[in-house]
Amino acid sequence: MSRIAIVGATGLVGRTMLRVLEERNFPVTSLKLLASERSAGEITQWKGEEYTVEVLNEESFNNVDIALFSAGGSVSKYFAPIAADTGCIAIDNSSAWRMDSGVPLVVPEVNPERALEHKGIIANPNCSTIQLVVALKPIKDKFGLSRVIVSTYQTPSGAGQKGIDHLLYEINNQEPKQRISKHKVAYNTVFHTFPDGELFTEEEIKVKKETRKILGMEDLPIAVTCVRVPILGGHGESVIVKTEQHCSLEELRSVLSKAAGIIVVDNPLEEEYPTTAMSYHRDEVFVGRLRIDDSADNSLHMWVTADNLRKGAATNAVQIAELLINN
Repeated sequence: MSRIAIVGATGLVGRTMLRVLEERNFPVTSLKLLASERSAGEITQWKGEEYTVEVLNEESFNNVDIALFSAGGSVSKYFAPIAADTGCIAIDNSSAWRMDSGVPLVVPEVNPERALEHKGIIANPNCSTIQLVVALKPIKDKFGLSRVIVSTYQTPSGAGQKGIDHLLYEINNQEPKQRISKHKVAYNTVFHTFPDGELFTEEEIKVKKETRKILGMEDLPIAVTCVRVPILGGHGESVIVKTEQHCSLEELRSVLSKAAGIIVVDNPLEEEYPTTAMSYHRDEVFVGRLRIDDSADNSLHMWVTADNLRKGAATNAVQIAELLINN
């Protein structure tokens, strides 16, 4: 049994973490909900009981075993070490710690052993990275990887509640209260934020660096384009993989079908293939539209979808916590 805290409990991912904890029957001894002063005092129901949201402060992690963080990078950068110093393990959903060499970046289906090497902080990868590496891992293990090209089709909910609000306000011909892009999001395609002086977006940089770290392939050639599309939930990814060894379509389908956390939906002639809607409220990664790429040797196509709030964030964090208590 574990004493659990959720940092950012009133946010989109924080609320999803609560649902996932209940659905997976996570063994919670005590539950502490933490947020900013703005949300303090809110009442949340969980498993038939009422919990009052508390203000996050330096004393919040006393008598807490595991803290699930989803409150933004600046909060995690400051409070995760404080949590770790009390003996609490911080599982952080922000980008603050992902590329820190001393912090494991973990996807349980891919590199579970890394979770046990933590020094008090474990990083949860970016949502689009998670579903990508779940699909790549069995291919890497069986055939090897020599290059990956991925284009993402991402819901604005990746930016949290303000992303959903931005889309819905524009669909209803209203000006969003908070914008995630200077461009219109509804009925449009837009890119994520560009860091100063960069031609690649923050999201594209994250996917490239995190994929290499998780797979343990620091020199993996990988090309990434990330796009926001006007859907309410789920991420889709078009992935081209060049393998080191030959891989037939039958072998690819067999390897993916046997892999943990993957559901193969691949009967395109009957219009059966993964969709983002198919992945809603699911914890698995869906893979389909498997094809051999005849433009290059040992090259293949696949289409990958997942619920970005669940497997792409909350569920992956809870699965990491499960690894900890099971070991």
